[in-house]
Amino acid sequence: MKERLPFSAYFVIGFMLFALFFGAGNLIFPATLGQNAGTNFWPAVGGLLITGIGLPFLGILAMGFSGSENLQVLASRVHPIYAVIFTVLLYFTIGPFFAAPRTGAVAYEIGIAPFVGAESAQIGMFLFTLLFFGVTLGFSLYPTKIVDIVGKILSPAIILLLLVLLITVVVNPLGPLQAPQGEYANSPFPQGFIEGYNTMDALSSLVFGIIVINVIRNMGVTSKKGILAAAAKTGFVSIIFLGVIYIGIAYVGAVVTEKFGYFETGGPLLSQATSYYFGTLGAILLAVIIILACLTTSIGLITACGEYLHTLIPRISYKVFAVFFSLLSFIIANFGLENIIKYSVPVLMFLYPLAIVLMILTFVSPLIRDSRFVYQSTIAITFLISSIDGLKTYCKQLERPYYEWMSPIVSFYEQYLPFYKAGLGWLVPAMIMILLTGVVSRLKMR
Repeated sequence: MKERLPFSAYFVIGFMLFALFFGAGNLIFPATLGQNAGTNFWPAVGGLLITGIGLPFLGILAMGFSGSENLQVLASRVHPIYAVIFTVLLYFTIGPFFAAPRTGAVAYEIGIAPFVGAESAQIGMFLFTLLFFGVTLGFSLYPTKIVDIVGKILSPAIILLLLVLLITVVVNPLGPLQAPQGEYANSPFPQGFIEGYNTMDALSSLVFGIIVINVIRNMGVTSKKGILAAAAKTGFVSIIFLGVIYIGIAYVGAVVTEKFGYFETGGPLLSQATSYYFGTLGAILLAVIIILACLTTSIGLITACGEYLHTLIPRISYKVFAVFFSLLSFIIANFGLENIIKYSVPVLMFLYPLAIVLMILTFVSPLIRDSRFVYQSTIAITFLISSIDGLKTYCKQLERPYYEWMSPIVSFYEQYLPFYKAGLGWLVPAMIMILLTGVVSRLKMR
């Protein structure tokens, strides 16, 4: 029985995992963070790195440590019904509701919009996303090795192009860091932490973790200890790549703000910076690479969601789900990148704490002996807080007052929950609940 893989295998699998993680959000959100954080750059980036690379790494380890076949099996430790609801919501979030439409919107913003006049923007978006998700559907229905080949070529190309851009900006920055904007002025670290939610990589890690573990098993490592060690090493390789790119893109966003001003999203910012440093040819090269990268990500997301829903509802064929999800992604993409982000944030504020707590419970499960009482109690207290966070964020995003019944609950949370205003009000109650119910559970077992 093999306990370890050769070093080259860790690198290859880690690079594959990087390619799985790297998508539209990994480009635009660090750029937005950089321009808004300004002189508070490093605290904000520190928060981003925790949720942007730390939590995905934790998710990979959690799946390896649990030994579960998939996310639904892991979540069933809370309750089978909860497992289905949570897993479906997670797949729809990283699929046709937000992440998949975002790939089309980002591809248009970076690759096409700079070459299209403002008066033709809407029809340009419609025609491009129609083609984009049509190609996505074609590859999803009839998968070939072309997607894998393109992915293997694109990932190094993206890294190389972004590194060239980063080095150029470092050598010849366009201006100094500007004053921080909005929440980044007073609480840059918590705001960076929350910004990292938008990448959705921690949620994706609960799906991608199984892919990595299966690859490791196929290479001959079958013991739980060996799989966990290999998953840790491959995960570390992937997050190093992601971390360097996050810091680099955020820095680009921070130093070009004086010249280009502020953008609603990071897509136009990257296009402007690339055009400035490398001219039209550079912008075209970036456009081609980003469009193809977003396309392969979109195909992967639609395929994964279709396969999962087909296993959940076998009487509906995979092809029906693929058509439905592609059509839904096309429709949502045409609401525009800004609106997709606006409506995704409340869902992420609700879903992320539940995912993080499930990861933590996975690691402490040997201590609590997989007690369903501990799982259910901790998830319940987290749900009570994160659901209000999601609704509160929804009201904030739409610039509307809280629902009348919400106000006293929000006031109570703000007064008594540590870190609540920073978006982390669930953390201390969840840890206390794990400790208390864990002790009770162990005493009852004795």
